[in-house]
Amino acid sequence: MRRLGFLLAILGLSAGALAQDPGGLSGLLPKLPEPHEYVLKRVSSYDRSGANADFRRIAPGATFTLFDEPGPGVITHIWITINNSEAFHLKKLVLRMYWDNEATPSVETPIGDFFGLGLGDYFMYQSFPLAVGSTKALNCFFPMPFQKKAKLEVSNEGKLGVDNFYFNIDYRAYPKPLPADTLYFHAQYRQAAPNKGWTNKWQVNYEPPVGNKTNLTGQDNYVWLEATGRGHYVGVTMSVLQNQDGWWGEGDDMFFIDGEKLPSIVGTGSEDYFLGAWNFGEQSFAYGLFGAPVKGEERAGGRSSVYRFHLDSPIAFTKSLRATIEHGHANHRSDNYFSVAYWYQSEPHGAFPALPPAEERLPRLFPVGGPGNAEK
Repeated sequence: MRRLGFLLAILGLSAGALAQDPGGLSGLLPKLPEPHEYVLKRVSSYDRSGANADFRRIAPGATFTLFDEPGPGVITHIWITINNSEAFHLKKLVLRMYWDNEATPSVETPIGDFFGLGLGDYFMYQSFPLAVGSTKALNCFFPMPFQKKAKLEVSNEGKLGVDNFYFNIDYRAYPKPLPADTLYFHAQYRQAAPNKGWTNKWQVNYEPPVGNKTNLTGQDNYVWLEATGRGHYVGVTMSVLQNQDGWWGEGDDMFFIDGEKLPSIVGTGSEDYFLGAWNFGEQSFAYGLFGAPVKGEERAGGRSSVYRFHLDSPIAFTKSLRATIEHGHANHRSDNYFSVAYWYQSEPHGAFPALPPAEERLPRLFPVGGPGNAEK
């Protein structure tokens, strides 16, 4: 709890205030009269000559370092906007973050997916830790502490150069080391394109053989995160491109904590985990801790984007965590999932899965059979 308390203190929030006010603003106001020991600094793309070319260019195949600063400190806000004519540049630019000279990144994800834009398109939404403003303004408010050094990079895996990459990164520089048990921010990208359903011989989600299938162990679930060490999971953003007709979200969330064979946290359906209900109804929504800012049609080609943040009660683990969700009931559907899981933990972290090549990250339909699919 000391670790969580420190992170909430960075944000000026209490857990109680956050639970009562998911937007978090009421928790910020009482902290304003309190003195602070840090110095607020900013690293940005501003024109060092004093002119108005306040951006950077990133050539194809190049890696640009946004931030490379000594600690102790805490990154409190990242703002980015991109002018790039290449289609799906949100999927082709890769964001990586390194803490305290580690050899492998604690964050590795396509830049769009990191900000919840998992299908390569821009849309506006507002949550507490992530938001996309008008126009194409990417914002992150996750606190990112570091003791010795922080390094943020963007790699261009596209075929065209980025003409204008603007950024502001605000951070607090502290005169003394952060608490020794402070956890580090992590974010991990995963995809299944497509998920492999156990059958395509079905017409309706609930009818046999689908409705009679059981899954108590999470076998073949889509995996949001597999982490080792000590820490807590704080949420996920996920985007879905349907290969089949019907509602994509019959799958239950399942969390396996500290090596459990059976999940100790089990949900009742995908829309329930993302705190909606009944297939999300007819309209999109976006709130501080949960949302479905893109609610697609229930057909092949339907596109949806959802998020859930556990800032009120992060899911703690002392040895390991496996966070998963079914793709359809007992994993019968074969849609495309793209996700980023967010968590805090002590270092070292476990190995990340290899990032798929840029072309494999692009959303496209697959001939998986089943209702509405081109391949029967």
